[in-house]
Amino acid sequence: MTDFGLYLVMTDPLVGYEKLAETAVGCGVRVIQLRMKHARRGDVLNVARAVRRVTEAGDTLFIVNDDPEIACEARADGVHVGQDDMPPSEIRRRYPELKYVGLSTHSPAQVVAANGEPVDYIGVGPVYATPTKDIPDPVLGLETMSEMIALSAHPAVAIGGIDIFRLPEVKKAGAKNFALVRAVCASADPRKAIKELNGVFNA
Repeated sequence: MTDFGLYLVMTDPLVGYEKLAETAVGCGVRVIQLRMKHARRGDVLNVARAVRRVTEAGDTLFIVNDDPEIACEARADGVHVGQDDMPPSEIRRRYPELKYVGLSTHSPAQVVAANGEPVDYIGVGPVYATPTKDIPDPVLGLETMSEMIALSAHPAVAIGGIDIFRLPEVKKAGAKNFALVRAVCASADPRKAIKELNGVFNA
């Protein structure tokens, strides 16, 4: 996995999961993740299967958050896990059909540890304060984010509180990939939001 720019995390999208996936694919987004915290397993699986139908004909990679079993059942491309979830090495052993494994990191020490793990990319965050987690991790700030990206042997994705106004300083601090949730999911016109974000990042 090489650098890919926008990494879209889909959580409670205003236009619905399937519609947002269609929009993301149409806009050329390289990676989308389904994150449905607290939802029933059956609901997550149904949405994951619908999203997979949207992505399977194109070049957009589909990642499921936290649950490698659901990722496999939905035929997703991969799974993204946190520090307290199943270790990447165990995922590789138990779910060899998953092509991609991502891992969240929240400190330089965790990045160094991730360098020895069989992962394809890491999340670096939260860069800024964000309400998308029930128990937020400590905010990194741009300086620590930059340090972590430089330490990583894998592609790194900056995440947490990033919006169109903060995106230029995130890029300037060294981020080649950035993940967004609310900036797109809360928009009634996600196509416009994605195009504007990409325009700012690629300027």
